[in-house]
Amino acid sequence: MSKENKDRFYYNRDFLGSPDGRPIRLLSEYFGPFQRFKRNNIQDTIVFFGSARLKSNEEAKSALSSAPKNISKKKKDLLMKDLEMSHYFECARELSYKMTKWSKKLKYKKKRFIIASGGGGGIMEAANKGATEAKGLAVGLSISLPFEKVGNQWITDDLEINFHYFFMRKFWFLYLAKAIVVWPGGFGTLDELMEALTLIQTKKLRKKIPIVLFDNNYWDNVVNWDFLLDRGVISRADLDLFKICNTVDEAYKYLTKKIRATHLRGPNF
Repeated sequence: MSKENKDRFYYNRDFLGSPDGRPIRLLSEYFGPFQRFKRNNIQDTIVFFGSARLKSNEEAKSALSSAPKNISKKKKDLLMKDLEMSHYFECARELSYKMTKWSKKLKYKKKRFIIASGGGGGIMEAANKGATEAKGLAVGLSISLPFEKVGNQWITDDLEINFHYFFMRKFWFLYLAKAIVVWPGGFGTLDELMEALTLIQTKKLRKKIPIVLFDNNYWDNVVNWDFLLDRGVISRADLDLFKICNTVDEAYKYLTKKIRATHLRGPNF
């Protein structure tokens, strides 16, 4: 690099990485993804949220079958739980596949309702895998974390978009989203779900977005919706902001119906 360029602040890594360079870094995480979506001709997305820790059925079965015979009961129970939870991985993969096949049949100049995930493992990998198997695009909005892998092999080239700032990543999750599917997950999944519901409830997010929570057994145990209603901290209308579905077919029918009513005609058309 020439001395002239080295003297310019926008080439100076020390400056860009400093507290004074933070506004530039934030703008980069807005305009960079904007450029990626534009050059890939993507108009909007369907976002899958869920745990990074869930395994595929094949991986869970392999781990259980290859476990030593003298494995402790505690460790065996964990492997059995992984196998049970792998059901969600396979369902996410199947729903992503079906939604991608559906969206590819739509006749638009821009690519519509592209599957987007957080770019990591578990449910995120399942979502990207299903979309890729359907020969569609698969977006991964990943972030650097200390204990989770970044990126998965099923993300489309040029559509793995890496973030440093959580709030910029969440902005891009919701900015293009025309539907959200929330699978079993932990703190991160709950954070993403509750922020989306809060933005819709407070009308900061004005577009109509169908939100599916997958599996009432999981979500009714994690969140006591009736208790929140009984205590008066939410209203009955707030329970209409999402729908709990228990099968892939139920979720698929609900999403396609709602998307057609709100994004292919109606209030968001």
